[in-house]
Amino acid sequence: MRIRRVLSTAALLAGVAAAPALLGAAASPALADSTPSASPSDDDSAPTEAGTSFRTATEIEQGVQATAGASAGDYLYWQFAADAGQRPTVKATVKLPEASRRAGTETWQIDVYDGLRRRQACQYGAQTRTAGADASSVELSCTLRTVRAWSETWANDPLPGTYYVRLTATGLGAADLGLPMSAQLQVDSKDIGGSAAVDGSLAKPLVPGIAIKAAEDPGEDGSGSKTAVLSSLRPDGSDWWSDRWVWTAIGGVLAALAGIWGYSLTRGRGRPSRIPPGA
Repeated sequence: MRIRRVLSTAALLAGVAAAPALLGAAASPALADSTPSASPSDDDSAPTEAGTSFRTATEIEQGVQATAGASAGDYLYWQFAADAGQRPTVKATVKLPEASRRAGTETWQIDVYDGLRRRQACQYGAQTRTAGADASSVELSCTLRTVRAWSETWANDPLPGTYYVRLTATGLGAADLGLPMSAQLQVDSKDIGGSAAVDGSLAKPLVPGIAIKAAEDPGEDGSGSKTAVLSSLRPDGSDWWSDRWVWTAIGGVLAALAGIWGYSLTRGRGRPSRIPPGA
């Protein structure tokens, strides 16, 4: 009996040790699939121009490099979609005019706004940079906070939906206004996973209306009703899967095995063999 108990206890301990590895291996494909991968830039589909306001912001996909030609002093706008659990990073490269044509230094800045046009703070990155008189380009970057699935109404947390990027020169001499320049912009995101999950979600992503179109079924008077057309860029939608499910399952299995092991230790050895039944 003693040998049988020792063997059963050893088997339970082996199961406890093997449970995380087995569950982790089973969940690894799902975790790998939940991490978005940046698609390579396609020269035919990548945007080659930028908008001049929030309403005319050019739509770009994450992982695709957008380019635009403009004049120094112009405001350039792009928009992209971000989903809950993502931490977007916006990178911009401004190619300046020839140094012989510039009068002095130039200061450039990128700003990111959410679907409600609230300016979002950069968690880290060079959001503003000054290019010297002999510099040929300037590189900017802004990494936002992790997009939350839900937030309080008074908070300024990033939420799923559309985000706007504005690129402009904040410090520019009058002699440099109007000189030709070009810009490159790309947005990539890192999937933070279950550590950024919250209890709640938005009913709809913050995607503002950007156009008006007539309904397909006009009224009897022929006038037809007008409906808002939302931006074609939408988050993919938060998946129900999260790596929190993995750790919850591991914790449940370990708790069950620990309960069985504790019961086997505390139930005792039963009736001694020297005491006859019914005594």
